[in-house]
Amino acid sequence: MTRAPIIIGLGSVVDLIGNAHQEAFRLEVRRRYASDERTAAYAQWARGETPQWDMTGRYADVIAGRVAVGAHILRVRVLDEPATPGQLYLLAHAAGRAEPLGEDVRCMSRTTARTAGRTAARTEGLDLTGFGDFWLIDCQIGAQLIYDQDDEVTGALVLSEPADVIALTEARAAALRHAMPYRAYTEQPTTGC
Repeated sequence: MTRAPIIIGLGSVVDLIGNAHQEAFRLEVRRRYASDERTAAYAQWARGETPQWDMTGRYADVIAGRVAVGAHILRVRVLDEPATPGQLYLLAHAAGRAEPLGEDVRCMSRTTARTAGRTAARTEGLDLTGFGDFWLIDCQIGAQLIYDQDDEVTGALVLSEPADVIALTEARAAALRHAMPYRAYTEQPTTGC
């Protein structure tokens, strides 16, 4: 019997991250996030100012708490070439907020992401962009983020079936094989950053 899909709110996604014992992994493939564009930090960045990052709040507390007990908080961001304004903002966010909170942020090009799963045994590749944005907690449970037509996140689909978790774990492994630390990525002459 197939289980009914479970949709959760963003607060519950933060709860999942807060339950990570070893790792919370996030794949980000979107070109923009409407929620970022409403922040004071984004407005400052858009004006060419140094953003004053909000280092407080529930999400920041959860990340800092997980890092403090040894959990690895890891993001792989897929970037266009050249990067979109929203993606450029995320690179600034990585340096100014995510990294200071203890997150390990890595990047890869969209071109690479489209064939990241290609190996000697699997020539067809694994298109990471087809997974959409998701969190994977301890390689045991996933949260596929849901966005509307205006790039607003509206919730997440909980993925706990073994086949779903295996697919997300394979996507995570492919992303980690091909992504590089965001600072090294931005130093490449071809990224358009």
